[in-house]
Amino acid sequence: MLFTSYEFLEFLLLLFLLYYLLPAGWQWKLLLGAGFLFYFCAGPVYCVYMGVTILTTWFTGRRIEAARVKRDGWLQEHKEALSKEEKKSYKAAVKHKTWILTLCCLLLNLGILAVVKYTNFVISNLNGVLEAMGRGKPLDFLNMIVPLGISFYTFQSMGYIIDVYRGTVEAEKSLFRFALFVSFFPQLIQGPISRFGDLKKTLFAAHPFDGRTVSRGLQRILWGFFKKLVVADRILAGVNTLIHNPELYDGAWVFVGMLFYALELYADFTGGIDITIGIAQTLGIQVTENFNRPYFSKNIKEYWRRWHITMGSWFTDYIFYPISVCKPMLKLSKFSRNHFGEIIGKRVPVYLSSFVVWFATGIWHGASWNFIVWGLGNWLVIMVSQEFDPLYKRFHDRFAVRGKFGFRLFQVVRTVLLMSCLRLFDCYRDVPLTFRMFGSMFRRGNWNIFLNGELLGIGLSATDYLVLLMGLVLLITVSLLQRKGSVREKIAGLPFWGRFALWYGLFLAVLLFGAYGVGYDSSQFIYNQF
Repeated sequence: MLFTSYEFLEFLLLLFLLYYLLPAGWQWKLLLGAGFLFYFCAGPVYCVYMGVTILTTWFTGRRIEAARVKRDGWLQEHKEALSKEEKKSYKAAVKHKTWILTLCCLLLNLGILAVVKYTNFVISNLNGVLEAMGRGKPLDFLNMIVPLGISFYTFQSMGYIIDVYRGTVEAEKSLFRFALFVSFFPQLIQGPISRFGDLKKTLFAAHPFDGRTVSRGLQRILWGFFKKLVVADRILAGVNTLIHNPELYDGAWVFVGMLFYALELYADFTGGIDITIGIAQTLGIQVTENFNRPYFSKNIKEYWRRWHITMGSWFTDYIFYPISVCKPMLKLSKFSRNHFGEIIGKRVPVYLSSFVVWFATGIWHGASWNFIVWGLGNWLVIMVSQEFDPLYKRFHDRFAVRGKFGFRLFQVVRTVLLMSCLRLFDCYRDVPLTFRMFGSMFRRGNWNIFLNGELLGIGLSATDYLVLLMGLVLLITVSLLQRKGSVREKIAGLPFWGRFALWYGLFLAVLLFGAYGVGYDSSQFIYNQF
C-alpha cells in the first residue's frame, strides 16, 4: 500500500479509530498486527524474511543479556575468592562469547540482505569477467524477490543487536514488543532507521487521545502530501523525459535534468518522511527526524549531517568508528607513521574507514556500479575538501568573507551543484553514460533552450512550471522560517481563522494541484527501491 493511495488512507483511518477506542494496553498490540498486515499486503513471502530477522535478533539479544547477567552474578558471588587476573579472564571469556553470538546474528541477517539484494549483481560481474576471458557460458541469474524495506529493517535490527552487545540498551524481554520495533509500519518503506533506545520510549506506552498531538500529526502528513503530490510527482514527467532519452537530451538538458531531479528527490523523500513522522505523531509516538534543511549546507560534509540523518549516524556509529579504532587499523596507522611519516599515519584510519563507509553507503542504495561510484564520489570530494582546509583557512584569514551573505549563498549553491552532479550516477544508472552526459554540458552549446520554449516540450506545461515555482518558493520559505524554530509552532500561535486559512489552503493545493496518475493513483516513492 502506497502512502498516498486510497487504500492506505482507508487503512490508516480504521487503525486510528481502533487505536483510540481500544484499552490503552492493547494499543501497541494493534500496531503490531497492523504492521504485519501492511507488510502482508505488500507480499506474503516478505513476512517470512522479516520473521527470521525478528526471531534471530530477539533470541540473540536475550542470550547476550543472559550471559551478562550470569557474569555479573557469578562475579558478585565469588568476588572475595577471585584474583584481579581471574576476574579479568572471566570477563574476557564472557565478552568473547557474546561477541560470537553478535557476529553470528550479524552474518545471518546481513547475509540474507546480501543474498537477496546482491546475488544477481555478483553474477552479472562474474559473467562480465568470464566473457572477457572467453570462458564458457554465462551463469544464470536467480529469480529472487527483494522484500520491501529489507535494507531499513535489517539495519535497524542490527543496530539493536550491536547496542545490546555494547550494553547501551537492555535486550527486550518480549518477543512481540521487539517485533513491533522492527515492523512499525510507517518507517518500513523509507525509514527513518530508528534506535531501540529512542523509539521504545513512546512506542510501547499508552497514549490517550490528545487533540493537539493528533492535529500536529495530521498537519505533518498534509505537508508531506504537498511535497510528494504537488512537487515531486509533478516534476517527475520532466525528469523521466530527460533521463530516459539521453540521446535526445544532452548538453544543457543534463543541467536541467540534474536540478529537476534534485528537487524531485528532496520533495519525494522528505515528503515521505513527513508522512511517516506525522502518522507516528497522530498515534502519540515520537520518531527521529531525518532531515534538517540539507540544501542550505555550506559543504558536502555538512550536507550529509543534514540529509538522511539516521542512515548517516548508523554508518558512523556501527562502521566508521569500529573500523577506525580496531586493532588492525591501529597497527596499520602505526606502521604508516613509522614508514611514511606523521602526516600519512594519522590520515590512514580516517581515509580507509571513510572509504569503507562510502562504499557501503553506495551499495546500500543499490546493487549496481553507478551507486558504488556515486558513494565513492562523495568520499573523494569530502576527503579532497578536508585536505584543502589549510588553504581555506589562509583564504579566510586574508579575505573577510566568512559569514557574509554573498559568500554563504555561494557555498550553498556550490553544495547543491556538487550534489546534483554526483546524483547523475543515480539518474542515468550507467557509469560510462553518466560521464558522457556530464561532459556534454561543456561540449554542447544548446543553452538557448532556456529562451526558445523547448522547456515546454518535455512533458511539462506552462501551468506545471507555475505550480512548481510556487511549490519551490513555499519549500524555501518554510526552510528559511524554520531556522528560527518550528513553523508549526508559529502557525499554532495564530488566531483560529489564520490557522484554518493556512491549513485549508494547503489541503486545497494538494487536491487541486497534486499530480495523479490513472485512477488518481500517485507514483511510488523513490526510496522504496532501497
